[in-house]
Amino acid sequence: MRKSAIIGISSLFMLSMLFTGCEATKNANNTQKGAGIGAVAGGVIGAIIGNNTGIGTAGGAAIGAAIGGGTGALIGNKMDKQAREIDQALPGADVERVGEGIKLTLNENSVRFDVNKATLTSMAKANLDKLVPVFNSYADTNIEIFGYTDSTGKADYNLTLSQKRAESVKTYLISKGLAASRFKTSGHGIADPIASNDTKEGQSKNRRVEFAITANDKMVQDAKNGK
Repeated sequence: MRKSAIIGISSLFMLSMLFTGCEATKNANNTQKGAGIGAVAGGVIGAIIGNNTGIGTAGGAAIGAAIGGGTGALIGNKMDKQAREIDQALPGADVERVGEGIKLTLNENSVRFDVNKATLTSMAKANLDKLVPVFNSYADTNIEIFGYTDSTGKADYNLTLSQKRAESVKTYLISKGLAASRFKTSGHGIADPIASNDTKEGQSKNRRVEFAITANDKMVQDAKNGK
């Protein structure tokens, strides 16, 4: 599993002094950041992580600001566990813990589509099947799905295609028993490339699906109640 994005020690020190005055947050893990820094600082950290690690894509941005306090710590613990289980279920995926959420990237080698279509291949379905048990185990989460393409072809066409592909992933996961209310989808076409579109390898990486996994209202309330 890719390690969680790490903010430089000096940045953490400045933020912790500004918002909490607590030096202990300098070396905190994801869970401890949520507890020690608080909601306002968590939002700032989220922005810095996005800028410094390329998580400025919709998947990272959708995770949003940290809740902070003991609530954030409990949610962070659950997200840590879920991230590990996702990585174990589908080692080829890129799993990143961001604040109190998870950014999951499934590249073309994990979720393939027929050429110029939004139809999931049998390989794509098999890989999504591996995620279903994990998503079921953490039912108190919201899952936002983002579709992307490479830069070949017309931008408008790619935008529509990426939306359809995100919808295909959502539809398939719902067909496996996951609640439709947990999902949102959006297509971003050629936007936010994670590799150069000047090479075939880079284009392949850009043809991807991202997930932003966040706590739903029930998980937040349970955490406030110490659950």
